[in-house]
Amino acid sequence: MDKGHRGKLYIGWGQADITPDEPVLVSGQFYARISEGIMDPVTATALVIESRKSGFSDYAVMISCDLAIIPGWLGKTARDKIKKLVPGIEHDRVIINATHTHTAPECRTLMDGSMVRGANTSACGVDLPVMNPADYVDFAAARIAEAVKQAWEKREPGSVGFGVGHAVVGRNRRISYRDGTSRMYGETDDENFSHVEGYEDHSVNLLGTWNSRGDLTGLVVNVACPSQVSEHSYLISGDYWHDTRQELRRRFGKDLFVLSQCSAAGDQSPRILAGKKAEERMWRLSGITERQDIAIRIADAVEKILPLAKMELDAEPVFGYLHKEVKLTRNILSEEALQNGLKEAEKFYAEYDKLKKELEANPDKKKEPRWYRDITRNYRLYRWHEELKERFESQKDNSGIPVDIHLLRLGDVVFAANPFEYYLDFGMRIKARSKAVQTFIVQLAGSGTYVPTERSLKGGGYGSIPTSNPVGDEGGRQLVEVILEGINQLWK
Repeated sequence: MDKGHRGKLYIGWGQADITPDEPVLVSGQFYARISEGIMDPVTATALVIESRKSGFSDYAVMISCDLAIIPGWLGKTARDKIKKLVPGIEHDRVIINATHTHTAPECRTLMDGSMVRGANTSACGVDLPVMNPADYVDFAAARIAEAVKQAWEKREPGSVGFGVGHAVVGRNRRISYRDGTSRMYGETDDENFSHVEGYEDHSVNLLGTWNSRGDLTGLVVNVACPSQVSEHSYLISGDYWHDTRQELRRRFGKDLFVLSQCSAAGDQSPRILAGKKAEERMWRLSGITERQDIAIRIADAVEKILPLAKMELDAEPVFGYLHKEVKLTRNILSEEALQNGLKEAEKFYAEYDKLKKELEANPDKKKEPRWYRDITRNYRLYRWHEELKERFESQKDNSGIPVDIHLLRLGDVVFAANPFEYYLDFGMRIKARSKAVQTFIVQLAGSGTYVPTERSLKGGGYGSIPTSNPVGDEGGRQLVEVILEGINQLWK
């Protein structure tokens, strides 16, 4: 029922450890990384919300995973396993989002198509002694399904409350220079540094769940920042969300469930680009890490919100769910952009080929620590540019790029999920025009690429260049309208 109805809420939570027990490729950089241990676990957290009224019920399942993205094959495999364990749950009622940690197992496989970086050992240009990503997908999907089964079986009458606070977590990571160019993570001590390109959203959107006895059972915490403090580590980690879960459980109970969501944040990062020395000094004086500092900021915001959210709990909110399959306009790749990309591909292939021949001539190089870093980086960059040929051919099909959109209304709150690394400006447009009192944008509920705004495209740089953007500003604007149209439908 997309228009929504009021019914009694039944709420269930579940969690699973999706940490591999053998070396894996670590997702998140062009160069390959073989995991060298576990810094802290990566998890999947599931929330089932059911609304019952006069023999009729409707439901939604939200799942958050400490992963970089949710590739299509992982999403399908997880939904298949969920349906097998819990026959009542349909594929289109399941939202799976990634926190976009860069220290998670690689879960892209050849089943996800050609636009993939390092989906398996052969896609690295050399054989690496790691768990096959396809095997990890099967393992993680089974654990995710178990978390949903737990949540489904633990459903009990409950209520929800919501609120908004603020915590500095994400910062715009695109640095602009006086010549009009921009660079992701550009140097700010450059004499030509002009300004930080875009806006920042420091809101902490919070939805809490309580049981019929008035006990807090779980939190949905939504911030506009990927989980990337430890992004270059060779250790598996849930990044700052691990520290945040620990801090929230310390304050509100060891059995608290925490479902993490990343709002529109394609151009955001926790990395400090100006004033880092001052911040490092404060961490040293405080005796905490950067990740712990973020966790404390989020927990402080939650602690301020919760008493107010509890003042207006709702056990029978208007419930509505909408799943849309839409097609967005392709970002048309010009002949010039294609040829420039292919020139870059030739350059990276030449370097890869040189390193490969050196390795074949000196196999003892494989005994050196992280011997594979440079060769895999050049191979992946070669493939990244080379795949522009496939994209150039595919754009002859004018049907657009298919995208799944999920919308969930709970009273005055709406969750709007999309698969992209969606630049923050688009998220702000949705929030500003949404009929909901509070709007939770959920990005990376899928495996989408960067979707940049018009102003960022003018500056260029990684994330805002043709190679990065099968969907561009036009598609991003279309997505804004599709989501707002869906929200309006839920508020009819």
